[in-house]
Amino acid sequence: MALGRTRNRDRGIDYWPGFVDALSTLLLVFIFLLAVFMLGQFFISREIAGKDDFLQQLNQRIAALTDLLALEKSAKESAEARITSLTATLASEKAERERLQGLLAGSQTDQTRLDALSRRADEEKDAAARALREVELLNQQIRAMRQQLQALENALAGAETREKDAQVRITDLGSRLNVALAQRVQELTKYRSDFFGRLRTVLSSRPDIRIVGDRFVFQSEIFFGSGADELENAGKDELDKLASALVELERTIPPDITWVARIDGHTDKRPLSGAGKFKDNWDLSSARAIAVVRYLISKGVSPQRLVAAGFGEFAPLEFGDTPEALSRNRRLELKLTER
Repeated sequence: MALGRTRNRDRGIDYWPGFVDALSTLLLVFIFLLAVFMLGQFFISREIAGKDDFLQQLNQRIAALTDLLALEKSAKESAEARITSLTATLASEKAERERLQGLLAGSQTDQTRLDALSRRADEEKDAAARALREVELLNQQIRAMRQQLQALENALAGAETREKDAQVRITDLGSRLNVALAQRVQELTKYRSDFFGRLRTVLSSRPDIRIVGDRFVFQSEIFFGSGADELENAGKDELDKLASALVELERTIPPDITWVARIDGHTDKRPLSGAGKFKDNWDLSSARAIAVVRYLISKGVSPQRLVAAGFGEFAPLEFGDTPEALSRNRRLELKLTER
């Protein structure tokens, strides 16, 4: 009766490790999406920072042009005032000249004065012409500055449009990346389900091979002797079945889906003496996982699709010092996961 209860406990399914692995997978996917989001935010921040520098330079140049325009406007107003004054003076001198011309016949002195006034009038007229030319030059400069200001405004509007377009593209890229990741996870889940179904059918005759969550659990005694990492013949027969399933899986899953079959080695909590081949349980569990991986490679499984990991005694399935608990913790686990 005690043996019967022990077998019933051995055949029981412990869902908790599978639930933990599922949560771990979801957490890794979330961290990956968060990293992608942060990367996108980093590139957005860099692009916006560049736009801000460009806008600041534009604003500084606009401010400088505005100051120059104010100076040119002041100079124009001064020139216009001078022209007005010169025009008034010219009119006054013209009137005086006409008056003096009436008195020219009566006095030679008046004739001399009239000549001087005439020369003065001509000089004032030349000065007014120069002032008009200066005003025209100022007008040309003002028109050129207005054209520059318009070009700067157009460049600023174009920069704002490009920034909006970049933000839209980044948002669209993030959405498409999320969709692609979700599709890859769904595809890998489907292939993993198919693989588990085929492998369950192949290994169903072994009572010492269990399914715990999303992992196949093999007792170490199937493959290795006590404290050893050399594969025994009975274990090789089971690994041949596993290798065939993995080779078939490689042909089925598209090459753009990154997946690996992870072999995890575990021991019980009893320490090694340290005097033998292995220093501690870390060494023993790692050596056993590596031995399985190398055998699968020799049977045609691609090395890039395999991972070996040693957990020592630090990931037990059961706690306690009973022979049954220690036996269940001495195991190898196969898990199909993302790389």
